Amino acid sequence: MKSRVTDRNKNIYSGVAISIILIATPFLFYIYKFAPSDSTEWNTIFGIFKSNGFGNMQAFTHALFTKITFLTLTIIWFLTARNWWKYAILVPLTMFLFQLSGIINWELKYIDEYDFWYSLPFILPIVLFLIYLSYRISKNKDYYSEIDNNAKEEIHRMFSDDL
Repeated sequence: MKSRVTDRNKNIYSGVAISIILIATPFLFYIYKFAPSDSTEWNTIFGIFKSNGFGNMQAFTHALFTKITFLTLTIIWFLTARNWWKYAILVPLTMFLFQLSGIINWELKYIDEYDFWYSLPFILPIVLFLIYLSYRISKNKDYYSEIDNNAKEEIHRMFSDDL
């Protein structure tokens, strides 16, 4: 009995934590408004941040927190998904990780184009695996459907004989 209460508490705490993160994500989009628009450096309590090749700190902060927001939401989606296709979420997750690395690596001129081509070797195996998995599921779907129908008929016959 005690383990059920503990598990329930863990679920409540993780649900509250995820809810707080989800509620806070829209505010991440607006952090860039606090960054200076006329400077390439921003002195905060966390240290000095540089604009890494962007025109000013506001542009850099906007690009950075946009990618961080999408990355956070995608990670939460992946961790909380219970469907068999949850691994398809790894495709945009990989793209966001590469785009974030492109923003941090300021020497790149075309961030999103760079990210697509470099993330392709990671995305292709995931897509091929999902195609294979969907093929296997659709191939066996009729077999499992027939077994399910037979089991339902058997249960129906067992209960109707007793009455």
